Amino acid sequence: MDELIRQAQEQVRRLLPGGGSGAGGRGLALLAVLLVALWGASGVFRVQPDELGVVMRFGAFTRMAGPGLNYHLPWPVEQVMTPRVTRINRIDIGFRGDGDLPPGARLTSARDVLEESLMLTGDENIVDIDFTVFWRIRDAADFLFNTRNPEATIKSAAESVMREVIGRTPIQPAMNEARAQIEQAVRTGTQAILDQYHAGVEITQVQAQKTDPPAAVIEAFNDVQRAGSDRERARNEAQSYRNDIVPRARGEGQRLVQEATGYRESQVAKARGEAARFTSVLEAYNQAQDITLRRLYLETMEDILRRNPKLVVDDRLTGMLPLLNLNPGDGQGLPGQARPAPAAAPPTPPASRSSTGIAR
Repeated sequence: MDELIRQAQEQVRRLLPGGGSGAGGRGLALLAVLLVALWGASGVFRVQPDELGVVMRFGAFTRMAGPGLNYHLPWPVEQVMTPRVTRINRIDIGFRGDGDLPPGARLTSARDVLEESLMLTGDENIVDIDFTVFWRIRDAADFLFNTRNPEATIKSAAESVMREVIGRTPIQPAMNEARAQIEQAVRTGTQAILDQYHAGVEITQVQAQKTDPPAAVIEAFNDVQRAGSDRERARNEAQSYRNDIVPRARGEGQRLVQEATGYRESQVAKARGEAARFTSVLEAYNQAQDITLRRLYLETMEDILRRNPKLVVDDRLTGMLPLLNLNPGDGQGLPGQARPAPAAAPPTPPASRSSTGIAR
């Protein structure tokens, strides 16, 4: 070691003006000034646009330095660290895939890590869920000095919150319609934990990559899902049939009720009319019995003749017995009536004949 020091001194003397003789003192002073200048110039540093300078004096945080050229006291007085504060970082939980996958992209192939991905759901089922946490540095000083291993802290917090959220969510919503709510709940819960730790980190997104049953039971689970789909389809068909038949039955029942009500009203009105008519006839009969009887006879005969065929006979014909066939058997009677055998004609009462020969 002494020999090496001696050789170094020899080299320095040869480099100094005068070969290390009389002017050696001035040369050493010049060398010292040069070394001090180089030491002072070593404090110049540059911060990139996506970085932020964190200046430490004797290991303690002093100030921030923005992008561009900056200066700090040279080592060992001050040091600077330049974390990338605008970069979006990612942490994969439950699998190991391509770390350069951009946010929002879905993973196509990865190696599953079951000790991280298997979780218990709210209905006591097991689900295999892989998700990715995207984060960035929000406060560089807190990020550098408040947590020893920020990435491990983020991963542990996100996994813990995910297990909590899945633990109160049934498996069916967790695999389908509740994925967006789960992602939002995990992002909010993880951010709250990191804020308590003053980690200086902002969680920008939590993205579920895969939510499936464990591979050992996925076929049985798919069978159950198909059976559930068939049950839901049958239930929907039955509900559709019910929605179709029940209103029609109610409408039909309402129609029958209205028809019955109308029939009742018509019968009541008809009965009242008949009663009123009978009362008026009775009053007329009490006032003039002969006229009333004749009127009733004429109205009755008018009704009979209106509903039966009429026979017109010339009064000049001889040998013909005039009669009024009240129940003809020639097919001109009322439809559906039985046709009794013709009875002997009753004696014809004296009746007047009109000039046209129509029996009255």
